[in-house]
Amino acid sequence: MKLRQLIITLTLALLPFTALAAPATEITWYGQSAFRITTPTGKVLYMDPWINNPANSKGKEVLAAIKKADLIMVTHGHFDHVGDSSEIAKKTGAQLVASFDLGKAMVQYGGFPEKQFGFPTTGNFGGEISLLDGEVKVAFVQALHSSSIEPPDDSKYPKGLQYAGNPGGMVVSIKNGPTIYHTGDTDLFSDMTLVKDFGKVDIMMVCIGDRFTMGPRRAAMAVRLVDPELAIPMHFGTFPILTGTAPEFIAEMKKTSPSTTVKVLQVGETFSWPQKKLTMQTK
Repeated sequence: MKLRQLIITLTLALLPFTALAAPATEITWYGQSAFRITTPTGKVLYMDPWINNPANSKGKEVLAAIKKADLIMVTHGHFDHVGDSSEIAKKTGAQLVASFDLGKAMVQYGGFPEKQFGFPTTGNFGGEISLLDGEVKVAFVQALHSSSIEPPDDSKYPKGLQYAGNPGGMVVSIKNGPTIYHTGDTDLFSDMTLVKDFGKVDIMMVCIGDRFTMGPRRAAMAVRLVDPELAIPMHFGTFPILTGTAPEFIAEMKKTSPSTTVKVLQVGETFSWPQKKLTMQTK
């Protein structure tokens, strides 16, 4: 009896240390809307992977160093979101996660390996797919934007913009990790509030750059509709024409969504989820 009580006591005492030692999800921002997500078991996901972009001074080196990727997720066909998808796919064998129409366009016009695209990893709005033996689930959600793809200069296809499906966002649920809503490029729209009705969003990656997407004020309103625990601003600072800034977003968040923490990542910065303590950034 005493031995049993001792075992129970030790087990309870060690629980906090076990929780602290549990594998985390790691998230790296590369500028614009490009992220790498590493799951607790080490699976590697790239989202809108324009790695070698003007905001990333080490983009060329980072891209060359990529050796592993399991999934490449692309929200729409514009160059700053398709980015380096084809190069990463050819090096790693990663499968493409996108709307079916966008995937076809990336294969046809963008040089994405055809064998790494297909029905198992594609879908459309309202659909949800389970990937990597259930470790990752992706729900396709709408965005208010546009989507087209332009063949390279050496393509056999005519120059000019080609159809690339409808623009979207993705809700990515990671087993034993966070649920992440990547808005893609979008304006504010009222149906964003429905995202949280299907499950708590832990992290919202939200575009704030203005001109082609929401600016800081509308982005803060979007966060209010979704009510995530953490908001990460993206799609800003890459070009002078994108005038929305992180300080403006933080200021709007304090007025509109004070219950959500804002985390402004530096280009190339990695953070782990869960974090011990999240506090609102002030600048």
